[in-house]
Amino acid sequence: MSEKKGIAILGSTGSIGTQALEVLEAYPHYFDLQVITANRNADLLIEQALKYKPNSVVIVDENSYKKVKDALWIEDIHVYCGEEALCQVVESNDVHTVLTALVGYAGLKPTITAINAKKEIALANKETLVVAGELITTLAKEQGVNIYPVDSEHSAIFQCIVGEFHNPIEKIYLTASGGPFRGFTQEQLLKVSKEQALKHPNWSMGAKITIDSATLMNKGLEVIEAKWLFNLKPEQIDVIVHPQSIVHSIVQFEDGSMKAQMGLPDMKLPIQFALTYPDRFKTDFPRFNFMDYPELTFEQPNREVFKNLDLAFYAMEHGGTTACILNATNEIAVDAFLNDKISFSEISQLNHDVVKSAEIITKPVYEDYVSSDSSARQSALNLIQ
Repeated sequence: MSEKKGIAILGSTGSIGTQALEVLEAYPHYFDLQVITANRNADLLIEQALKYKPNSVVIVDENSYKKVKDALWIEDIHVYCGEEALCQVVESNDVHTVLTALVGYAGLKPTITAINAKKEIALANKETLVVAGELITTLAKEQGVNIYPVDSEHSAIFQCIVGEFHNPIEKIYLTASGGPFRGFTQEQLLKVSKEQALKHPNWSMGAKITIDSATLMNKGLEVIEAKWLFNLKPEQIDVIVHPQSIVHSIVQFEDGSMKAQMGLPDMKLPIQFALTYPDRFKTDFPRFNFMDYPELTFEQPNREVFKNLDLAFYAMEHGGTTACILNATNEIAVDAFLNDKISFSEISQLNHDVVKSAEIITKPVYEDYVSSDSSARQSALNLIQ
């Protein structure tokens, strides 16, 4: 390859971001790290900048700007701060692909900016499509921009349909581990602790997505994301619990044939595929051994106990700003749980109460998403206090 691929990682200090840096480090001949960003984790951002030598860094927290600037001035690394800087750095001519690994709603505006700047998108921030899927996919089509999924389930679907783009999808099955509380009753969920909820059985992730996995909201958000990524109707998407997390998702075609993508639960593989597509680079990742997993099992999720999954389907079917409101409420609910303000079971109840009482805008523009997000957050906070 004559020219390296310039990469911007939005959210480099999170779980996806740190693993993405390891992927880039393994292929210095192919990747050129241009930008890394963090919200508040200045110490890790400084450490990453000193090690990987990007062209620019952004610290969103303005109170940390001086600390980062002072640490990096001698390295000739450009340092910026604030939310607007997130948008500005992705417009650089040296950036080819933007990996959006920000947590939650914060990823929306920088992703829109990157698409308008005609950058390829490696999407790890599912909330961008959950909040404004119609806006994002329409914009990407208009700008001729590809969106490559990083979520393991959506990467699995994408890998299954490579070479099959001319063949319609009949149905997809998104697999879920079931989280740490698989098989629990509603009564048992009333007693679970924050420490229990943060212990995912198979994946190592950040706190927000780990709690979402425990409530099955993460799978619900992935259902909505899948609708927009693959242009599917709600009835074409199903969720099955697969505790071993080996089969990452399945595509069923119109002739009845099914394709599954399998492998050990390691996020570096879908990250790498999104950044190197259509090529597969040789890795030293651990290989799957069937004899280590003599039984792969599947079961239906319990939607009566894990109500967030049904709520996500409700949001997808009702469209407009419904999913935006659900996402905003859930971000407040998870934060409240992590700060010991509400119980685990109250997360789904809070989501239900705000979504079912909210005013839905059926044909939203960008400003409608912003206002709906803000009002939903306030409604959730009012119910918590």
